[in-house]
Amino acid sequence: MRKTLSDKLAILADAAKYDASCASSGTTRRDSRNGGIGSAGGSGICHAYTPDGRCISLLKILMTNFCIYDCAYCINRVSSGVERARFTPEEVVTLTLEFYRRNYIEGLFLSSGIIKSPDDTMADITRIARMLREDHGFKGYIHLKTIPEASQELIDEAGRYADRLSVNIELPKDDSTRTLAPQKRPETIRAAMASVRLKQQASKERSHTGKRAPKFAPAGQSTQMIVGADGSNDKAILTTSSRLYTGYKLRRVYYSAFSPIPDSSAMLPLIKPPLVREHRLYQADWLLRFYGFDVDEITDVAPSGNLDLDIDPKLAWALAHRGQFPVDVNGAGRNVLLRVPGFGTKTVNRILTARRSGALRYADLLRIGARMGMAKSFVTTPDWSPGGLTDSANLRARFAPAPEQLSLF
Repeated sequence: MRKTLSDKLAILADAAKYDASCASSGTTRRDSRNGGIGSAGGSGICHAYTPDGRCISLLKILMTNFCIYDCAYCINRVSSGVERARFTPEEVVTLTLEFYRRNYIEGLFLSSGIIKSPDDTMADITRIARMLREDHGFKGYIHLKTIPEASQELIDEAGRYADRLSVNIELPKDDSTRTLAPQKRPETIRAAMASVRLKQQASKERSHTGKRAPKFAPAGQSTQMIVGADGSNDKAILTTSSRLYTGYKLRRVYYSAFSPIPDSSAMLPLIKPPLVREHRLYQADWLLRFYGFDVDEITDVAPSGNLDLDIDPKLAWALAHRGQFPVDVNGAGRNVLLRVPGFGTKTVNRILTARRSGALRYADLLRIGARMGMAKSFVTTPDWSPGGLTDSANLRARFAPAPEQLSLF
């Protein structure tokens, strides 16, 4: 039976949920006041928030979930029995424009399984972006998942139309990729990422006449890493992420928890740990990027090199380094304050600004927005001291969730 457009949308929108890297921060602002359709803001697509508080979203679909590859961790691998569907490029364009006109979306996130060959698939993905931009004057956000094995010319063309490109790193270790995704080569993936970085850098430079080069993926590139499909611990995962940020100037590494589909509803509790682990990795990633931590500090708290699933990584580090606390809120520098559990970057900025006018007291920290339920064990102010609380044996138990008896039925 031939599938309708609605049937295809149901299948391919659901299949796209495994693609995590769809944030849009950093793109060029465009609007259609001088012609065209749609607009793109500086941040916030895919159910995120713009600077003015708007929550906006994008159409997130696969062009097809047919795939000639047999990656063991992918639900759409060639040996999988999932129901298949495929959009034509014209159907993706129509859906994008119609969803925009109905005010459902402000952009497109497009990925795909590999059909026929990497070049054939990448050519269709690029054609969709070209049709939206050139034939319909679409000014909204476009994020394209690129195929590393495709020709450089096709990836270059995609970057001229897309706001952001992403190349999936697949797994934390090269050996794991070779074993679990035998048709993919880690060297090819990294070469594609390097090419995107170089093209983006070149697009920011001016010629000898002062003219800028054409824009290329102005929102940069991101990647996605499958976690839990191999035996890599969190230290190995975060070490790979750190190298990717440094080597390829990525805007973001996205972590996607691998969870084998349970055979019955009685096994559903097994799904929770991978998702909690994914959440902890995002928290640790944030500490690496914005809080001055390095991988060893975060992961050496436990001998296993894995993050504590019950408490967040910064709190776990603080509990393992109690000799560095309590911190004097009115005397500590920025880097020290950033390591206090319950203090985020905005809170630290407010503390540094507010204490220029005088010493901060406990109530001032509450007004600033500090999470004092957590921070009070690690800081001092003129009217507050944690006393022996910082070194108390049961301090971790104050923050860890209470033990839960799981049902056996």
